Amino acid sequence: MQAESICHDVLAVDGDNQDALRCIILSLTDQFSASGAANAAREARAYVVKLVDEYERAYYSGLVYERETRAFLHRKNAIRSAAYDGFRHAMEWYERAEAVRPAGNVDAVLRWNSCVRTLERERLEPAADERELPLE
Repeated sequence: MQAESICHDVLAVDGDNQDALRCIILSLTDQFSASGAANAAREARAYVVKLVDEYERAYYSGLVYERETRAFLHRKNAIRSAAYDGFRHAMEWYERAEAVRPAGNVDAVLRWNSCVRTLERERLEPAADERELPLE
């Protein structure tokens, strides 16, 4: 919360400060598991769209979905197919980021892999009505 407060101060003076935007996004996503952080994901997404770099917008969008879904998955009685959907959304954003990534930057690939491992480890699947039908 202290980092978030500092970022708010910086953004009040320089609303386009990219370092402060990245910092506040990460700070907000760290709060997803806390009670009373219901608006943190919406707020984080509002800051993501202010990032100038296309790669960073895609990467941080994926990160918001991933962290939101991880927090959701640890709640009692979480709907597992919703968690599957959340990870798939994160993976789609990571794929977009990977397509425009700076040379040598593999962060989006590593995050995508982490999502896949979680899907497998938690045995998450889409809702029954969303599964692909077999070909005839």
